[in-house]
Amino acid sequence: MGDCFICNKHAGTIQTSGVMIYEDEYVYVGHIDRNGKPKYLGHIMIDLKRHAPTLGDMTVFEAQAFGVIMARVSKALMESEKAEHIYSLVSGNSVPHLHMHLVARYPNTPEEYWGPMEVYDWEEAPMGDNDVVTELCMRIRTHLEDNPYE
Repeated sequence: MGDCFICNKHAGTIQTSGVMIYEDEYVYVGHIDRNGKPKYLGHIMIDLKRHAPTLGDMTVFEAQAFGVIMARVSKALMESEKAEHIYSLVSGNSVPHLHMHLVARYPNTPEEYWGPMEVYDWEEAPMGDNDVVTELCMRIRTHLEDNPYE
């Protein structure tokens, strides 16, 4: 899949923000990259490693790995980053390779900015450069390593 952004990311031909949070034979977890635009801290991507367009294309083993890591990363965002809510979104409209957005919502976020994309419109939203994103990725990775059965 030479023109697939996510396949190219996994092949190492595209550099993205932060560092790998988690990887196994089925899934890859990292922070969103917005091509130089400010990054909302805690906007995590879970990619299926095999090129498959939709949720319905997963094998049972892939679905199991996907679901478990979704729960573990969500918990890590809540415990290590103090998120009060985690949004989850799978669309596949612009990149036809299965990936899930997990977006943290932090305490004191005004209700009019609740939602996985609405948080970006909040002037006081926690944003960061690559160094801050890398630190966040490392905290989540450490949380996952320290809590393998949560």
